[in-house]
Amino acid sequence: MHLPDAFLDGKTTVLTAGAAAAGVGIALREVRASLQPRQIPLLGLAGAFVFAAQMINFPIPGGSSGHLIGGVLTAILLGPAAAVLVISCVLIVQCLMFADGGLLALGANIFNMGIVSVCSGYTVYRLCKNLTPANPKRSMVFAAAFAGWVGTVLASVTCAGQLAASNTAPWNVTFPAMANIHMLIGIGEGFATGLILLAIARSRPELLDETVAAPAHQSGRSVVGLGLLVCLGLALFVAPFACPWPDGLEKVAQKIGFADHAPSHLSGSVPAPMADYRMPWVGSTTVATALAGACGTLLAFAAAWMFARAVVPSSPRVQKG
Repeated sequence: MHLPDAFLDGKTTVLTAGAAAAGVGIALREVRASLQPRQIPLLGLAGAFVFAAQMINFPIPGGSSGHLIGGVLTAILLGPAAAVLVISCVLIVQCLMFADGGLLALGANIFNMGIVSVCSGYTVYRLCKNLTPANPKRSMVFAAAFAGWVGTVLASVTCAGQLAASNTAPWNVTFPAMANIHMLIGIGEGFATGLILLAIARSRPELLDETVAAPAHQSGRSVVGLGLLVCLGLALFVAPFACPWPDGLEKVAQKIGFADHAPSHLSGSVPAPMADYRMPWVGSTTVATALAGACGTLLAFAAAWMFARAVVPSSPRVQKG
């Protein structure tokens, strides 16, 4: 769902950039006020995971593919404000280093995937997670899965609105095309969100409930270190074998006929050192993708970690009671 510059006109670019800036500004204020210093490495880990997961496209019936956005999952674990910052950092790394999404369209991409998906999905999760109090874990997992689906579909609807506002394609054509294909992609998003949350609830419940004590033999650093190794494993050994079919936006662009508005593979408008997720000067496509993915995973970790460290006060806050 990464929009290239050529899909949006000037007014839509400006409006979405302003909306994204406002949303990120509010998220910054909330993170500065609520995030604890000990949580900073977790934002870096979330950035690394989201980047690696977004490289793994899964097939969708009809010759398309989709990938995890990860915003709802991050919001459930760290809060919606932190999730907005994490997704924004990932999108910036993807744009500048991999030409995935246009530079001028960065505001639209942050608004769609970093704000609409996160906030709508998290709201649905909060509304639904206690529907079956007799089995809170099952309720949490199903609420997370449904929230992931809702966040994906609503992000695609706002993307369709931006395309229509830019006169790239008419609303009555773009809306059903984007919504229909992302309803299928959202199933994958929801399934992955629920499954990952269930695994975390069973293995590290303290990440979901602060009242649960962490195992004495496992420090926060070990969790982050192990998690980063898992993310690198995904980028090195899984991402190179992801489904090569066009993603939802690419498929819609091909079907409706506005794919020729943008460069091949929906690339961005600025030169990038690892464009199309390929490490330059590496002959093997598989190795080039693996190395680029590993570099991107580390860059996303560093970006989210450093950004959080820059905005969060260094000393823990004293809770007022």
